[in-house]
Amino acid sequence: MIIATGLSSRILAAALGAALTVSAAAKDTLTMGMVLEPPHLDPTAAAAAAIDEVVYANVFEGLTRIDRNGEVKPALAESWEIAEDDVTYTFHLRKGVTFHDGSDFDCEDVAFTLNRARAEDSVNAQKRLFAPIASVDCPDPATAVVKLSAPTGSFLFDMGWGDAVIVASETADTNRTDPVGTGPFGFKRWVKGDRVELVRNKDYWGEPVDLSAATFKFIADPSAAAAALMAGDLDAFANFPAPELLPQFEADPRFTVVSGTTEGETILALNNARPPLDDIRVRRAIAHAVDRKAIIDGAMFGEGTPIGSHVAPHNPAYVDLTGRYPHDPEKARDLLKDAGAETLKLTLRLPPPPYARRSGEIVAAQLKEVGIDVEIVPVEWAQWLDQVFKRTDYDMTIVSHTEPADIEIYARESYYFNYKSREFRAAYYDYATTLAPEEAKAKLGRLQKMLAEDCVNVFLFQLAKTGVWDAKVEGLWQNAPIQANDLTDVRWAE
Repeated sequence: MIIATGLSSRILAAALGAALTVSAAAKDTLTMGMVLEPPHLDPTAAAAAAIDEVVYANVFEGLTRIDRNGEVKPALAESWEIAEDDVTYTFHLRKGVTFHDGSDFDCEDVAFTLNRARAEDSVNAQKRLFAPIASVDCPDPATAVVKLSAPTGSFLFDMGWGDAVIVASETADTNRTDPVGTGPFGFKRWVKGDRVELVRNKDYWGEPVDLSAATFKFIADPSAAAAALMAGDLDAFANFPAPELLPQFEADPRFTVVSGTTEGETILALNNARPPLDDIRVRRAIAHAVDRKAIIDGAMFGEGTPIGSHVAPHNPAYVDLTGRYPHDPEKARDLLKDAGAETLKLTLRLPPPPYARRSGEIVAAQLKEVGIDVEIVPVEWAQWLDQVFKRTDYDMTIVSHTEPADIEIYARESYYFNYKSREFRAAYYDYATTLAPEEAKAKLGRLQKMLAEDCVNVFLFQLAKTGVWDAKVEGLWQNAPIQANDLTDVRWAE
Protein backbone atom coordinates (compact mmCIF):
# COMPACT_ATOMS: atom_id res chain seq x y z
CA MET A 1 0.00 0.00 0.00
CA ILE A 2 2.84 2.36 0.80
CA ILE A 3 4.52 1.52 -2.52
CA ALA A 4 1.21 1.99 -4.31
CA THR A 5 0.70 5.32 -2.59
CA GLY A 6 4.19 6.38 -3.59
CA LEU A 7 3.51 5.44 -7.21
CA SER A 8 0.22 7.32 -7.11
CA SER A 9 1.97 10.38 -5.70
CA ARG A 10 4.62 10.27 -8.39
CA ILE A 11 2.04 9.78 -11.10
CA LEU A 12 -0.06 12.62 -9.67
CA ALA A 13 2.98 14.88 -9.44
CA ALA A 14 3.98 14.02 -12.99
CA ALA A 15 0.47 14.64 -14.20
CA LEU A 16 0.32 17.96 -12.41
CA GLY A 17 3.71 18.93 -13.79
CA ALA A 18 2.66 18.01 -17.29
CA ALA A 19 -0.55 19.96 -16.87
CA LEU A 20 1.35 22.99 -15.66
CA THR A 21 3.79 22.70 -18.57
CA VAL A 22 0.97 22.42 -21.07
CA SER A 23 -0.81 25.33 -19.43
CA ALA A 24 2.31 27.49 -19.50
CA ALA A 25 3.01 26.62 -23.13
CA ALA A 26 -0.59 26.92 -24.19
CA LYS A 27 -1.00 30.69 -23.88
CA ASP A 28 -2.12 31.82 -27.27
CA THR A 29 -3.80 35.17 -26.65
CA LEU A 30 -2.32 38.66 -26.53
CA THR A 31 -3.50 41.90 -24.93
CA MET A 32 -1.87 44.94 -26.54
CA GLY A 33 -1.99 48.42 -25.07
CA MET A 34 -2.62 51.51 -27.19
CA VAL A 35 -2.70 55.20 -26.22
CA LEU A 36 -5.49 56.30 -28.55
CA GLU A 37 -8.81 54.65 -29.29
CA PRO A 38 -9.61 54.73 -33.01
CA PRO A 39 -12.58 56.90 -34.07
CA HIS A 40 -13.86 53.89 -36.03
CA LEU A 41 -12.42 50.74 -37.64
CA ASP A 42 -12.47 51.50 -41.39
CA PRO A 43 -8.94 52.34 -42.58
CA THR A 44 -10.28 53.52 -45.95
CA ALA A 45 -12.28 56.34 -44.38
CA ALA A 46 -10.11 58.29 -41.91
CA ALA A 47 -6.58 59.50 -41.27
CA ALA A 48 -6.26 58.32 -37.65
CA ALA A 49 -3.25 56.04 -37.21
CA ALA A 50 -5.02 54.16 -34.41
CA ILE A 51 -7.32 52.53 -36.97
CA ASP A 52 -4.46 50.90 -38.87
CA GLU A 53 -2.77 49.97 -35.60
CA VAL A 54 -5.71 47.69 -34.87
CA VAL A 55 -6.80 46.34 -38.26
CA TYR A 56 -3.88 46.59 -40.73
CA ALA A 57 -2.70 43.08 -41.78
CA ASN A 58 -4.80 41.67 -38.93
CA VAL A 59 -8.34 42.20 -40.22
CA PHE A 60 -7.83 43.85 -43.61
CA GLU A 61 -5.37 43.13 -46.43
CA GLY A 62 -4.45 44.89 -49.66
CA LEU A 63 -3.09 43.80 -53.00
CA THR A 64 0.36 44.25 -51.49
CA ARG A 65 1.56 44.63 -47.92
CA ILE A 66 4.45 46.42 -46.24
CA ASP A 67 6.56 44.16 -44.05
CA ARG A 68 8.57 44.94 -40.91
CA ASN A 69 11.52 46.05 -43.06
CA GLY A 70 9.46 48.48 -45.12
CA GLU A 71 9.56 46.23 -48.20
CA VAL A 72 6.65 45.55 -50.55
CA LYS A 73 5.42 41.96 -50.36
CA PRO A 74 2.58 40.04 -52.03
CA ALA A 75 -0.74 39.92 -50.18
CA LEU A 76 -4.07 39.39 -51.95
CA ALA A 77 -2.10 39.68 -55.18
CA GLU A 78 0.30 36.73 -55.23
CA SER A 79 2.28 38.26 -58.11
CA TRP A 80 2.19 41.06 -60.69
CA GLU A 81 3.76 42.31 -63.91
CA ILE A 82 4.42 45.84 -65.09
CA ALA A 83 4.13 46.39 -68.83
CA GLU A 84 6.79 48.14 -70.91
CA ASP A 85 4.63 51.28 -70.93
CA ASP A 86 5.31 51.61 -67.15
CA VAL A 87 1.63 52.34 -66.49
CA THR A 88 -0.11 48.96 -66.88
CA TYR A 89 -0.04 46.64 -63.83
CA THR A 90 -1.43 43.12 -64.07
CA PHE A 91 -2.15 41.63 -60.65
CA HIS A 92 -2.62 37.88 -60.29
CA LEU A 93 -5.00 37.41 -57.38
CA ARG A 94 -4.99 34.58 -54.88
CA LYS A 95 -7.70 31.99 -55.38
CA GLY A 96 -9.84 30.50 -52.64
CA VAL A 97 -9.81 33.67 -50.51
CA THR A 98 -12.98 34.55 -48.61
CA PHE A 99 -14.06 37.52 -46.55
CA HIS A 100 -14.93 36.97 -42.90
CA ASP A 101 -18.63 36.80 -43.78
CA GLY A 102 -17.94 33.86 -46.11
CA SER A 103 -18.25 35.73 -49.41
CA ASP A 104 -15.62 35.12 -52.10
CA PHE A 105 -12.84 37.57 -52.90
CA ASP A 106 -12.16 38.26 -56.58
CA CYS A 107 -11.29 41.02 -59.04
CA GLU A 108 -14.68 42.71 -58.64
CA ASP A 109 -13.73 43.53 -55.06
CA VAL A 110 -10.46 45.06 -56.25
CA ALA A 111 -12.28 47.16 -58.85
CA PHE A 112 -14.89 48.27 -56.31
CA THR A 113 -12.26 49.24 -53.73
CA LEU A 114 -9.99 51.21 -56.08
CA ASN A 115 -12.81 52.94 -57.92
CA ARG A 116 -14.50 53.84 -54.64
CA ALA A 117 -11.26 55.28 -53.25
CA ARG A 118 -10.62 57.46 -56.31
CA ALA A 119 -14.21 58.58 -56.82
CA GLU A 120 -15.11 62.25 -56.62
CA ASP A 121 -17.09 61.68 -53.42
CA SER A 122 -14.42 59.47 -51.83
CA VAL A 123 -13.85 59.91 -48.10
CA ASN A 124 -10.49 58.15 -48.23
CA ALA A 125 -7.94 60.17 -46.24
CA GLN A 126 -5.22 59.29 -48.76
CA LYS A 127 -7.19 59.83 -51.94
CA ARG A 128 -4.01 60.95 -53.66
CA LEU A 129 -2.74 57.33 -53.60
CA PHE A 130 -5.44 56.46 -56.12
CA ALA A 131 -5.28 59.62 -58.24
CA PRO A 132 -2.88 58.06 -60.81
CA ILE A 133 -5.35 55.22 -61.54
CA ALA A 134 -7.03 55.65 -64.94
CA SER A 135 -8.90 52.34 -65.07
CA VAL A 136 -9.37 48.98 -63.38
CA ASP A 137 -10.37 46.00 -65.53
CA CYS A 138 -11.21 42.39 -64.66
CA PRO A 139 -10.43 40.05 -67.58
CA ASP A 140 -11.26 37.17 -65.23
CA PRO A 141 -12.05 36.79 -61.51
CA ALA A 142 -8.41 36.10 -60.62
CA THR A 143 -6.81 38.91 -62.64
CA ALA A 144 -6.93 42.67 -62.09
CA VAL A 145 -5.45 45.05 -64.66
CA VAL A 146 -4.79 48.54 -63.32
CA LYS A 147 -3.79 51.25 -65.75
CA LEU A 148 -2.27 54.50 -64.53
CA SER A 149 -2.43 57.92 -66.17
CA ALA A 150 1.31 58.40 -65.69
CA PRO A 151 4.27 56.39 -64.38
CA THR A 152 4.21 56.31 -60.57
CA GLY A 153 7.31 54.95 -58.89
CA SER A 154 5.61 54.36 -55.54
CA PHE A 155 2.46 52.64 -56.81
CA LEU A 156 3.13 49.13 -55.47
CA PHE A 157 4.15 50.60 -52.10
CA ASP A 158 1.06 52.81 -52.08
CA MET A 159 -1.17 49.77 -52.59
CA GLY A 160 0.27 48.38 -49.35
CA TRP A 161 -1.05 51.28 -47.23
CA GLY A 162 -3.93 50.70 -44.84
CA ASP A 163 -5.96 53.15 -46.92
CA ALA A 164 -5.72 50.73 -49.87
CA VAL A 165 -6.98 47.53 -48.20
CA ILE A 166 -9.55 45.60 -50.20
CA VAL A 167 -13.15 45.77 -49.01
CA ALA A 168 -16.33 44.18 -50.32
CA SER A 169 -19.21 46.24 -51.68
CA GLU A 170 -21.67 44.35 -49.46
CA THR A 171 -19.97 45.35 -46.21
CA ALA A 172 -18.07 48.57 -47.05
CA ASP A 173 -20.70 50.81 -45.48
CA THR A 174 -20.59 49.02 -42.12
CA ASN A 175 -16.83 48.55 -41.76
CA ARG A 176 -16.62 51.48 -39.35
CA THR A 177 -18.28 49.48 -36.58
CA ASP A 178 -18.25 45.91 -37.93
CA PRO A 179 -15.10 45.47 -40.05
CA VAL A 180 -15.15 42.59 -42.54
CA GLY A 181 -11.86 41.80 -44.26
CA THR A 182 -9.87 38.83 -45.51
CA GLY A 183 -7.17 38.85 -42.83
CA PRO A 184 -5.99 36.20 -40.35
CA PHE A 185 -8.11 37.74 -37.57
CA GLY A 186 -11.81 38.46 -37.56
CA PHE A 187 -13.57 41.19 -35.60
CA LYS A 188 -15.32 40.01 -32.42
CA ARG A 189 -16.46 43.13 -30.59
CA TRP A 190 -15.64 46.72 -29.69
CA VAL A 191 -16.26 47.84 -26.12
CA LYS A 192 -16.21 51.61 -26.61
CA GLY A 193 -13.81 53.43 -24.34
CA ASP A 194 -12.03 50.21 -23.40
CA ARG A 195 -10.99 47.64 -26.03
CA VAL A 196 -11.35 45.95 -29.41
CA GLU A 197 -11.31 42.15 -29.53
CA LEU A 198 -10.22 40.00 -32.48
CA VAL A 199 -10.32 36.23 -32.97
CA ARG A 200 -8.39 33.88 -35.23
CA ASN A 201 -9.94 33.44 -38.68
CA LYS A 202 -10.19 29.65 -39.04
CA ASP A 203 -10.85 30.00 -42.79
CA TYR A 204 -7.83 32.20 -43.50
CA TRP A 205 -6.30 31.60 -46.93
CA GLY A 206 -2.71 31.83 -45.71
CA GLU A 207 -0.57 30.48 -42.89
CA PRO A 208 -2.71 30.31 -39.72
CA VAL A 209 -1.63 32.67 -36.96
CA ASP A 210 -0.48 31.28 -33.61
CA LEU A 211 -2.70 33.59 -31.58
CA SER A 212 -6.27 32.41 -31.08
CA ALA A 213 -7.37 35.88 -30.00
CA ALA A 214 -6.02 39.40 -29.59
CA THR A 215 -7.28 42.38 -27.60
CA PHE A 216 -6.32 46.01 -28.12
CA LYS A 217 -6.86 47.88 -24.86
CA PHE A 218 -6.88 51.69 -24.81
CA ILE A 219 -4.94 53.36 -21.99
CA ALA A 220 -4.12 57.03 -22.53
CA ASP A 221 -2.46 57.72 -19.18
CA PRO A 222 1.28 56.82 -19.22
CA SER A 223 1.36 55.85 -15.53
CA ALA A 224 -1.66 53.62 -15.96
CA ALA A 225 -0.03 52.01 -18.99
CA ALA A 226 3.06 51.18 -16.96
CA ALA A 227 1.00 49.84 -14.07
CA ALA A 228 -1.03 47.61 -16.39
CA LEU A 229 2.15 46.10 -17.83
CA MET A 230 3.63 45.52 -14.39
CA ALA A 231 0.43 43.88 -13.16
CA GLY A 232 0.22 41.58 -16.18
CA ASP A 233 -3.04 43.13 -17.39
CA LEU A 234 -1.23 43.91 -20.65
CA ASP A 235 1.14 41.60 -22.50
CA ALA A 236 2.60 44.34 -24.67
CA PHE A 237 2.63 48.05 -25.43
CA ALA A 238 4.19 48.43 -28.87
CA ASN A 239 4.30 52.24 -28.63
CA PHE A 240 4.92 52.77 -24.94
CA PRO A 241 3.95 56.34 -23.97
CA ALA A 242 6.25 56.90 -20.97
CA PRO A 243 9.92 56.96 -22.03
CA GLU A 244 10.92 58.15 -18.55
CA LEU A 245 9.76 54.79 -17.15
CA LEU A 246 11.70 52.59 -19.57
CA PRO A 247 14.64 52.03 -17.17
CA GLN A 248 12.44 50.16 -14.69
CA PHE A 249 11.32 47.77 -17.44
CA GLU A 250 14.85 47.37 -18.76
CA ALA A 251 15.92 46.28 -15.27
CA ASP A 252 13.10 43.72 -15.02
CA PRO A 253 13.83 40.35 -16.70
CA ARG A 254 10.11 39.77 -17.19
CA PHE A 255 10.09 42.34 -20.00
CA THR A 256 11.67 43.07 -23.34
CA VAL A 257 12.33 46.74 -24.14
CA VAL A 258 12.92 47.61 -27.79
CA SER A 259 13.81 50.96 -29.33
CA GLY A 260 13.16 51.36 -33.04
CA THR A 261 12.27 53.89 -35.70
CA THR A 262 8.98 55.17 -37.08
CA GLU A 263 7.78 57.23 -40.02
CA GLY A 264 6.51 59.78 -37.51
CA GLU A 265 7.73 63.25 -38.37
CA THR A 266 6.75 65.23 -35.30
CA ILE A 267 6.10 68.85 -36.20
CA LEU A 268 5.06 72.14 -34.69
CA ALA A 269 2.48 72.74 -37.41
CA LEU A 270 1.78 76.36 -38.32
CA ASN A 271 -1.35 77.71 -39.99
CA ASN A 272 0.31 79.38 -42.97
CA ALA A 273 -2.93 81.16 -43.93
CA ARG A 274 -3.56 82.88 -40.59
CA PRO A 275 -1.85 86.20 -39.77
CA PRO A 276 0.79 86.68 -38.55
CA LEU A 277 1.88 83.13 -39.45
CA ASP A 278 1.36 83.96 -43.12
CA ASP A 279 4.54 86.04 -42.79
CA ILE A 280 7.61 83.87 -43.38
CA ARG A 281 9.63 86.08 -41.02
CA VAL A 282 7.33 85.12 -38.15
CA ARG A 283 7.53 81.42 -39.04
CA ARG A 284 11.31 81.62 -39.23
CA ALA A 285 11.41 83.44 -35.89
CA ILE A 286 9.46 80.59 -34.30
CA ALA A 287 11.85 78.08 -35.87
CA HIS A 288 14.88 79.89 -34.42
CA ALA A 289 13.21 80.13 -31.01
CA VAL A 290 12.73 76.36 -30.77
CA ASP A 291 15.48 74.20 -29.28
CA ARG A 292 14.97 70.66 -30.64
CA LYS A 293 17.49 69.04 -28.31
CA ALA A 294 15.81 70.51 -25.24
CA ILE A 295 12.46 69.19 -26.47
CA ILE A 296 13.79 65.69 -27.15
CA ASP A 297 15.58 65.57 -23.81
CA GLY A 298 12.78 67.15 -21.79
CA ALA A 299 9.67 65.69 -23.40
CA MET A 300 10.97 62.41 -24.80
CA PHE A 301 13.78 61.66 -22.34
CA GLY A 302 16.27 61.45 -25.20
CA GLU A 303 14.12 59.19 -27.39
CA GLY A 304 13.91 60.86 -30.80
CA THR A 305 16.03 62.15 -33.69
CA PRO A 306 16.12 65.86 -34.68
CA ILE A 307 14.77 66.60 -38.17
CA GLY A 308 14.77 69.66 -40.40
CA SER A 309 12.18 68.65 -42.98
CA HIS A 310 9.44 66.11 -43.64
CA VAL A 311 11.46 62.96 -44.40
CA ALA A 312 12.56 60.29 -41.95
CA PRO A 313 16.32 60.10 -41.21
CA HIS A 314 16.39 56.40 -42.15
CA ASN A 315 15.15 57.22 -45.68
CA PRO A 316 18.04 56.89 -48.18
CA ALA A 317 17.03 60.25 -49.68
CA TYR A 318 17.07 62.08 -46.32
CA VAL A 319 18.83 65.46 -46.29
CA ASP A 320 19.99 66.76 -42.91
CA LEU A 321 18.53 70.27 -42.70
CA THR A 322 18.55 70.62 -38.92
CA GLY A 323 21.14 73.39 -39.25
CA ARG A 324 18.90 75.60 -41.40
CA TYR A 325 17.25 77.15 -38.32
CA PRO A 326 19.62 76.74 -35.35
CA HIS A 327 18.39 77.67 -31.90
CA ASP A 328 19.01 81.42 -31.85
CA PRO A 329 16.65 83.50 -29.66
CA GLU A 330 18.34 86.75 -30.66
CA LYS A 331 17.78 86.01 -34.35
CA ALA A 332 14.18 85.15 -33.54
CA ARG A 333 13.63 88.51 -31.83
CA ASP A 334 15.20 90.37 -34.77
CA LEU A 335 12.89 88.61 -37.24
CA LEU A 336 9.83 89.40 -35.14
CA LYS A 337 10.87 93.05 -34.91
CA ASP A 338 11.41 93.18 -38.67
CA ALA A 339 7.91 91.75 -39.16
CA GLY A 340 6.39 94.24 -36.75
CA ALA A 341 5.34 91.41 -34.46
CA GLU A 342 7.40 92.01 -31.35
CA THR A 343 4.47 91.08 -29.11
CA LEU A 344 2.44 88.11 -30.23
CA LYS A 345 -0.29 85.98 -28.74
CA LEU A 346 -0.83 82.56 -30.32
CA THR A 347 -2.77 79.45 -29.36
CA LEU A 348 -1.22 76.00 -29.32
CA ARG A 349 -3.83 73.24 -29.59
CA LEU A 350 -2.46 69.96 -28.29
CA PRO A 351 -3.99 66.52 -28.98
CA PRO A 352 -3.82 63.79 -26.29
CA PRO A 353 -0.59 61.87 -27.08
CA PRO A 354 2.05 62.45 -24.39
CA TYR A 355 4.67 63.46 -26.98
CA ALA A 356 2.40 66.37 -28.01
CA ARG A 357 1.39 67.52 -24.55
CA ARG A 358 4.92 67.33 -23.14
CA SER A 359 6.56 68.95 -26.18
CA GLY A 360 3.95 71.69 -26.16
CA GLU A 361 4.83 72.81 -22.65
CA ILE A 362 8.50 73.18 -23.61
CA VAL A 363 7.74 74.91 -26.94
CA ALA A 364 5.49 77.43 -25.16
CA ALA A 365 8.27 78.25 -22.69
CA GLN A 366 10.81 78.66 -25.50
CA LEU A 367 8.55 80.98 -27.49
CA LYS A 368 7.86 83.07 -24.41
CA GLU A 369 11.60 83.79 -24.20
CA VAL A 370 11.42 85.64 -27.54
CA GLY A 371 8.21 87.54 -26.75
CA ILE A 372 5.53 85.18 -28.04
CA ASP A 373 2.78 84.54 -25.51
CA VAL A 374 1.36 81.06 -26.10
CA GLU A 375 -1.98 79.85 -24.79
CA ILE A 376 -1.98 76.06 -24.53
CA VAL A 377 -5.35 74.48 -25.33
CA PRO A 378 -5.53 70.72 -24.73
CA VAL A 379 -8.08 69.05 -27.02
CA GLU A 380 -9.38 65.51 -27.38
CA TRP A 381 -8.58 63.61 -30.54
CA ALA A 382 -12.03 63.96 -32.11
CA GLN A 383 -11.96 67.72 -31.51
CA TRP A 384 -8.45 67.97 -33.00
CA LEU A 385 -9.55 66.12 -36.14
CA ASP A 386 -12.54 68.41 -36.55
CA GLN A 387 -11.20 71.81 -35.51
CA VAL A 388 -7.55 71.59 -36.56
CA PHE A 389 -7.33 68.96 -39.29
CA LYS A 390 -10.66 69.53 -41.06
CA ARG A 391 -11.56 73.18 -40.40
CA THR A 392 -8.00 74.54 -39.94
CA ASP A 393 -9.20 76.68 -37.04
CA TYR A 394 -5.94 77.02 -35.12
CA ASP A 395 -2.63 78.89 -34.90
CA MET A 396 -0.23 76.10 -33.96
CA THR A 397 -0.41 72.43 -33.03
CA ILE A 398 1.96 69.52 -32.45
CA VAL A 399 1.36 66.18 -34.12
CA SER A 400 3.34 63.27 -35.46
CA HIS A 401 2.69 62.34 -39.09
CA THR A 402 3.17 58.57 -39.04
CA GLU A 403 2.17 57.82 -42.63
CA PRO A 404 5.12 56.52 -44.66
CA ALA A 405 6.82 58.74 -47.24
CA ASP A 406 4.10 61.38 -46.97
CA ILE A 407 5.85 64.54 -48.17
CA GLU A 408 3.02 64.66 -50.74
CA ILE A 409 0.75 66.34 -48.18
CA TYR A 410 2.57 69.62 -48.90
CA ALA A 411 1.52 69.40 -52.55
CA ARG A 412 -2.21 69.14 -51.85
CA GLU A 413 -4.60 71.90 -52.87
CA SER A 414 -5.98 71.88 -49.35
CA TYR A 415 -4.34 70.61 -46.18
CA TYR A 416 -4.52 71.75 -42.59
CA PHE A 417 -1.37 73.88 -42.51
CA ASN A 418 -2.53 75.76 -45.66
CA TYR A 419 0.75 75.75 -47.57
CA LYS A 420 0.07 77.02 -51.09
CA SER A 421 3.10 76.71 -53.36
CA ARG A 422 2.72 76.11 -57.09
CA GLU A 423 6.46 75.64 -57.33
CA PHE A 424 6.45 72.88 -54.74
CA ARG A 425 3.40 71.26 -56.32
CA ALA A 426 5.09 71.12 -59.73
CA ALA A 427 8.33 69.81 -58.21
CA TYR A 428 6.45 67.12 -56.35
CA TYR A 429 4.64 65.93 -59.48
CA ASP A 430 7.97 65.78 -61.30
CA TYR A 431 9.39 63.66 -58.45
CA ALA A 432 6.33 61.38 -58.25
CA THR A 433 6.53 60.47 -61.94
CA THR A 434 10.26 59.73 -61.86
CA LEU A 435 11.07 56.00 -61.97
CA ALA A 436 14.90 56.09 -61.97
CA PRO A 437 15.90 55.63 -58.27
CA GLU A 438 18.89 57.99 -58.17
CA GLU A 439 17.06 60.70 -60.06
CA ALA A 440 14.06 60.36 -57.74
CA LYS A 441 16.38 60.55 -54.73
CA ALA A 442 17.83 63.86 -55.92
CA LYS A 443 14.39 65.30 -56.56
CA LEU A 444 13.18 64.26 -53.11
CA GLY A 445 16.19 66.07 -51.68
CA ARG A 446 15.13 69.23 -53.49
CA LEU A 447 11.62 68.95 -52.05
CA GLN A 448 13.00 68.75 -48.53
CA LYS A 449 15.06 71.89 -49.10
CA MET A 450 12.06 73.77 -50.45
CA LEU A 451 10.01 73.00 -47.33
CA ALA A 452 12.85 74.07 -45.07
CA GLU A 453 13.42 77.28 -47.01
CA ASP A 454 9.73 78.18 -46.88
CA CYS A 455 9.66 77.26 -43.17
CA VAL A 456 6.22 75.73 -43.66
CA ASN A 457 6.31 74.12 -40.22
CA VAL A 458 8.86 73.74 -37.45
CA PHE A 459 10.22 70.22 -37.83
CA LEU A 460 11.00 68.89 -34.36
CA PHE A 461 11.97 65.22 -34.23
CA GLN A 462 11.38 61.77 -35.64
CA LEU A 463 9.21 59.87 -33.21
CA ALA A 464 10.95 56.83 -31.77
CA LYS A 465 9.18 53.51 -31.42
CA THR A 466 9.76 52.31 -27.86
CA GLY A 467 8.09 49.00 -27.20
CA VAL A 468 7.69 47.10 -23.95
CA TRP A 469 6.33 43.56 -23.85
CA ASP A 470 6.46 40.28 -21.98
CA ALA A 471 9.85 38.65 -22.50
CA LYS A 472 8.14 35.50 -23.79
CA VAL A 473 6.35 37.32 -26.59
CA GLU A 474 8.02 36.94 -30.00
CA GLY A 475 7.30 38.40 -33.41
CA LEU A 476 6.32 42.01 -32.69
CA TRP A 477 7.91 44.69 -34.89
CA GLN A 478 10.90 46.66 -33.65
CA ASN A 479 10.47 49.42 -36.26
CA ALA A 480 7.32 50.93 -37.74
CA PRO A 481 7.76 51.51 -41.50
CA ILE A 482 3.97 51.76 -41.66
CA GLN A 483 1.21 52.35 -39.11
CA ALA A 484 0.66 48.82 -37.83
CA ASN A 485 0.56 46.41 -34.93
CA ASP A 486 0.94 43.40 -37.23
CA LEU A 487 0.24 40.28 -35.14
CA THR A 488 0.62 37.71 -37.91
CA ASP A 489 4.00 36.45 -36.66
CA VAL A 490 3.38 36.86 -32.92
CA ARG A 491 3.71 33.84 -30.66
CA TRP A 492 4.56 32.95 -27.09
CA ALA A 493 7.88 31.22 -26.49
CA GLU A 494 7.64 27.95 -24.61
